[in-house]
Amino acid sequence: MSFRHNDLTVEDIQERIGRSKFHQLYRPKVLGVDNEAAEFKLRVSMCDEFERQPGTGQWHGGALASLVDIAGCYALMLVAGGPMLTLNFSTDFLRLGVSEHLYATASVRRVGRTIGFVDVDITDDKDATIVTGRACYAIRPDKTET
Repeated sequence: MSFRHNDLTVEDIQERIGRSKFHQLYRPKVLGVDNEAAEFKLRVSMCDEFERQPGTGQWHGGALASLVDIAGCYALMLVAGGPMLTLNFSTDFLRLGVSEHLYATASVRRVGRTIGFVDVDITDDKDATIVTGRACYAIRPDKTET
């Protein structure tokens, strides 16, 4: 599927994701942007704040759910015509996340003038899927992004 897109590069998205102090907790690295397919890939790294219990190496479910929202938002940014607001998202936890890095791949499923839907898969260092998610965003074409 091909979308009308905003011609954003890996560097554009990396700069935008760097503006958020919260997103920086993940030590994010943008790995890929496909404007035509409206797909986005991000690598994040474990930190003490994301560990479910000290010494387990397990990612906390809240950090994983937040990653679904973050990845979905940046994927939609590739094709949206204005700033976005999360309306809702769902997260399915398939297995424990025990990995130094996680990889979020987000694909825009559908986008209109005022709403967009994104699917997100999160995998570990062994390429096992640990989380799947779906997010819905309001797009505000009448507003400018700051």
